[in-house]
Amino acid sequence: MSKISGKKKKNIQTFINKKSKGEKITVLTAYDSFMASLLDRNGIDAILVGDSASNVIHGYNSTIPITMDIMIAHTQAVARGTEKALIIADMPFLSFQPSVETAITNAGRFLKEGFAEAVKIEGGIEMVPTIKKVIECGIPVMGHIGLTPQSIHKFGGPKIQGRKEKSRAYLKESALALQEAGCFSIVLELIEKELSGEITDSLETMATIGIGAGVNCDGQVLVVNDMLGLMDDDFKPKFLRQYASLTPIIEKAIIEYIDDVKNQKFPTDKESYSKEK
Repeated sequence: MSKISGKKKKNIQTFINKKSKGEKITVLTAYDSFMASLLDRNGIDAILVGDSASNVIHGYNSTIPITMDIMIAHTQAVARGTEKALIIADMPFLSFQPSVETAITNAGRFLKEGFAEAVKIEGGIEMVPTIKKVIECGIPVMGHIGLTPQSIHKFGGPKIQGRKEKSRAYLKESALALQEAGCFSIVLELIEKELSGEITDSLETMATIGIGAGVNCDGQVLVVNDMLGLMDDDFKPKFLRQYASLTPIIEKAIIEYIDDVKNQKFPTDKESYSKEK
């Protein structure tokens, strides 16, 4: 039985209500039905079908290569495993940047084909006209400022954002503009905790979700593979807390399986079917 049986479906208003009450919002990524069901039944507020699937599932070194069709397939899988959590789909590179029409079409696909309930769009004040039009079509939007992975080449790598006055002003202005455009939430990535706090306090109707942005945000998000220790040992950013270390557990199981097969320890008679008497 679900641990959250009887609770209502979470939606974008859940974010606003929690912000107003000072209750922290919990978000994790998922890319498949089973992981989504684990997150959902244990009470996560929202599941982000992140374009981070490009890295952690498909093996690319950035989020740039993943396509709309692949992202929709992941979103469909997550939707099949989710009953209560809000499902947010990440709009991949070039799915919204070329034109407003492109953005509306692709955002609509996530809701119509992927069964998402909101989309996430990267970019600051320069993306406001596009985001506003998407929202006007009835599609809820989560913004994303700070380090925006789809623009990683522009930043020259994963660098802390907002350390210079011009950058701080841009981030503050962008957050307010995205709130005015109608975003229900915004991801703050790799931003100094003091600045994240200032941005969070300046917003009334848009919840901030931090990743590498300190405790002052309205909520937090992590890539589920990272927090479970399902990644390469050399990926250890300061902001990441590993709540489990599953890689060595999985490797041990694989090694034991190989050994058992080679030494005819698997399958045993108990794991085999015999001729009927």
